[in-house]
Amino acid sequence: MGGDGRFHTTRWTMILSARGTDSEDASAALAELCRTYWYPAYYFVRRRGNGPDEAMDLTQSYFLRMLEKDYLEDVRPEDGKFRSFLLASLKHFLANQHRDATTIKRGGEVEWVALDSADAEGRYRQEPPDHRTPEQAYERRWALAVLGRTKNRLRAEFDDAKKLRQFQLLEPHLSADVTARSYKEIAVDLDTTESAIKMAVSRLRRAFGRLLREEIGRTVEDEHVDDEVRHLLSVIREA
Repeated sequence: MGGDGRFHTTRWTMILSARGTDSEDASAALAELCRTYWYPAYYFVRRRGNGPDEAMDLTQSYFLRMLEKDYLEDVRPEDGKFRSFLLASLKHFLANQHRDATTIKRGGEVEWVALDSADAEGRYRQEPPDHRTPEQAYERRWALAVLGRTKNRLRAEFDDAKKLRQFQLLEPHLSADVTARSYKEIAVDLDTTESAIKMAVSRLRRAFGRLLREEIGRTVEDEHVDDEVRHLLSVIREA
């Protein structure tokens, strides 16, 4: 199974290199990252004590403000990670929300799809109780968003290869899922051998690792990919 053409790879490094320019590619890349990872930002704003409507307005306004051409000139990421930049700039925006709220230009030349407030709050209300700080909660939601997008890309690859049923049976073995069926049971279901299933799970995990690195590579500079992988996995492992 090869790469999935339905998912576009964008680079945070390319976005940074185009700061202060009129690069349409960089603007589109930044907009895509914002659309992909808006929920951790919304979750953070809600955890800061804002109600659903206010949180949605703030989140929408923040992303529209970020997509203005000169915004990246003012707030520079310190370690080359979009995750860190997003949180730092969001906190800065919230600290100055009254001033910023009067200067936001809704729409303009920015191609931005309005967020679904019902979807955002529906997801928020389904979250389990979380006693972490808003910053720690943001980190966890970011990690879950990265893993979720990676898993969706992997599912798409299996679907393209007409192996969606195989993915559905093997996917629980990507993690220590107690509901995962045994290799023997899956082999019977797919009319193959247990050893073949063991090899298929190994290939599945390698493919997931490849896609995870690709997904992370969209949001950090190249030299930070390994560190970011370790960071995200450590965040997920925390109780």
